[in-house]
Amino acid sequence: MNIVDTSLWIEYFAGTPLDESILNALYKNDELYVPTICLYEVRRKFLNDNDVAKAVTAIDIMKNGMVISINSEIALLASDISIQYKLPMADSIIYATSVLYNADIYTQDKHFQNLDRVRFFAK
Repeated sequence: MNIVDTSLWIEYFAGTPLDESILNALYKNDELYVPTICLYEVRRKFLNDNDVAKAVTAIDIMKNGMVISINSEIALLASDISIQYKLPMADSIIYATSVLYNADIYTQDKHFQNLDRVRFFAK
């Protein structure tokens, strides 16, 4: 199972050439988990850019994966992870989701770089 972090979703929607393994993770909807915080971050980015159409399209595509809502188990684990690894809130929620759902994270975010089950791609 896979989680694609917000950083790579944004690159994907911007048309940036991406590693084949990232594209495989994005296109295998039956193996793709999408934390709700990623929906928030992607939509916010495109709305902030005044691109409502891209915000709508992006969310529609992301929702083809299995959307994982933040529940109490994720929230509590995320708080522990945040302290342990000094991660910001959104990153802690994404990492907690990956731990609980046994998923690899694909990302460009340096906060994740040295954590287990992270596939880091430098910008």
